[in-house]
Amino acid sequence: MNTYRHIFSPVTINGMTLKNRIIMPPMGTNFAGINGEVSEEQLDYYELRAKGGTGLITIENVCIDFPFASNGTTQLRIDNDQYVPGLFRLTERLHKHGACVSVQLNHAGASAYPGRLNHQQPLSSSNVPSKKNGLVPRAMTKEDIYQVIDKFGEAALRARQAGFDCVEIHAGHSYLLCQFLSPVYNQRDDEFGGSLENRARIVQLVIDKVREQVGPRFPISLRFSLEDFVEGGNHKDDMITMLSYCQDKVDILNVSVALNDTLQFQIDQMDLEDGWKRKLSRVVRDKFHKPTVVSGNIRTPAIAESILSEGDADLIAIGRGLIAEPEWVNKVQHGQEAQMRKCISCNIGCADHRIARSRPIRCSINPDIIHGDAYKQRHVREPVRVVVIGAGTAGMEAACTAAEVGCETWLLEAKGQPGGLAAEISTLPEKRRIADFPAFMKNRINGLSNLRLITGKQASVRDIAALEPHLVINATGSSPLLPPINGLMDFIDKPNSKVFSIKGMLNNLPAFDHPENKQVVVIGGGAVGLDVTEFFALRGAHVSLVEMMPAPGRDLDLITKTSMMSMLQKYGVTQYMNTRLMSVNADSFTAEQQGETLHLPFDYGFVCLGMRADQHTLSPLQSWGLEHNVNIVNIGDSVAARRIIDGVREGRNILSTLEDMGVLA
Repeated sequence: MNTYRHIFSPVTINGMTLKNRIIMPPMGTNFAGINGEVSEEQLDYYELRAKGGTGLITIENVCIDFPFASNGTTQLRIDNDQYVPGLFRLTERLHKHGACVSVQLNHAGASAYPGRLNHQQPLSSSNVPSKKNGLVPRAMTKEDIYQVIDKFGEAALRARQAGFDCVEIHAGHSYLLCQFLSPVYNQRDDEFGGSLENRARIVQLVIDKVREQVGPRFPISLRFSLEDFVEGGNHKDDMITMLSYCQDKVDILNVSVALNDTLQFQIDQMDLEDGWKRKLSRVVRDKFHKPTVVSGNIRTPAIAESILSEGDADLIAIGRGLIAEPEWVNKVQHGQEAQMRKCISCNIGCADHRIARSRPIRCSINPDIIHGDAYKQRHVREPVRVVVIGAGTAGMEAACTAAEVGCETWLLEAKGQPGGLAAEISTLPEKRRIADFPAFMKNRINGLSNLRLITGKQASVRDIAALEPHLVINATGSSPLLPPINGLMDFIDKPNSKVFSIKGMLNNLPAFDHPENKQVVVIGGGAVGLDVTEFFALRGAHVSLVEMMPAPGRDLDLITKTSMMSMLQKYGVTQYMNTRLMSVNADSFTAEQQGETLHLPFDYGFVCLGMRADQHTLSPLQSWGLEHNVNIVNIGDSVAARRIIDGVREGRNILSTLEDMGVLA
């Protein structure tokens, strides 16, 4: 008997029957061609999620009116009939696996991609930029508004011609329709501004036009931000009223939140609880009694089932979770939860790659989001022995990948258990989701009979040589960077000292259980320093943050940086920017800021100046490998301290190493 009967209960919505309640929401990929055409990568990417059992796949937002509606570095287009054939190929591929397919129709408005506008002003309800430092838009005339309404209708008709089962109208997230709905942007005084009814008018007219074009027996979904989470923005009561003016011809209500300035709630930051938006979707469902979609850090089937069974929503949108685990639905249905990659909500490969870096999306914990586990069909042509030193996330990925293509593999870890820095960082409550990845990797290791994990033993060259390897992977990780600062080595991580590195903190975490009203000074405003700052600020300590740069969080991903800047402000963290640590004392730091000496006393002091590669085994290994004609490959943080995504990718790249060795079929 299936434990999750609500998840696997079919549902029919205006003629569209979904085989289960899991849907993939629209998420930009940067996979489209430069001219907006469907690429082979996109076909493979979406097909993999259809094969994985997803009930409804909503293709990422498409441009309905080029260039003013365009969004993102590369984006699919539907503003011309020439795009219908490619989109039909896409729906055809997904339908053959039993998935229904929707597409999100969008006009970016003031959020239009500047590179396509050729120095023209973007369009919006008023001349208010949609994001900090964004382009100042031109307030639309009534003629402009009715032209855009027609464009939505034309796009919807093309979507039906292309074989889509449903269309979704995007009216949230600081895009054009949201720019009319939200008072943050809409300063008009005509029939499209001012009152709630007037601000909702364009959405009503768009829905009417789309319905006219697709006919009565074709599902229409509406996505909207129920809460702006911005001062002066819409609250749920405002949106409920506006929805009452425009939702009557809609079949599905897709509940989201946030504007550009509160992006960490739209693309959920790591520490938000699983399913945290369910109360908001319940409000919408109870009011309008229509199929309702909810998203928001829904990573486990237990949470999804709970939301459905308690009536908080009818459909569960799993976005980043399906990037991480295309087989999410199939694995849940067949009792393989232990083999699921659960999204860790890091937002690096998916959100930061696309939004902040103009890269195609990737995933920190899934090194091949396009082809999935296809590599497992390959196999070494001859016996190959591989030794991996270090069982952090990079080393575990390398070891598992080698074993999965038939290598006899040893994974050697000096500590008592695998997981590396990821497992250690996940002991911080706000970083707890990271623990799911090492747990998944352990399960993967346990399922491989040709992979031996040996813990608690520092591997010497002699030990490695005894295994007679053909390939050695060095993945020894990183350690805290401790520069030659006066007094630092005298106090840091010493018995009874008040000065700690990140490792010292994590090894003694219970000692910091009740830091209320303690004076805490954190040296370093990078990722590690901000994690420490967050831990203590949220627990009532008085925290000061010291950073050499003009601002903290320089190298953070966009979502984490947004959330951390909000945290610093909310909890009143004292910030000393452009400030250098000069010396470490027993209960204070001495720092220098623009020629002025600062004395910073503390109950707890933390020196978080980053991490550096740990290469203590590398040089002797390389010498031995050269002498004995054995390939030595260095990966992960032992190359340079970076992120999980980098090490995991390099771990999977062992396939290329085996190819170069001529042993992989």
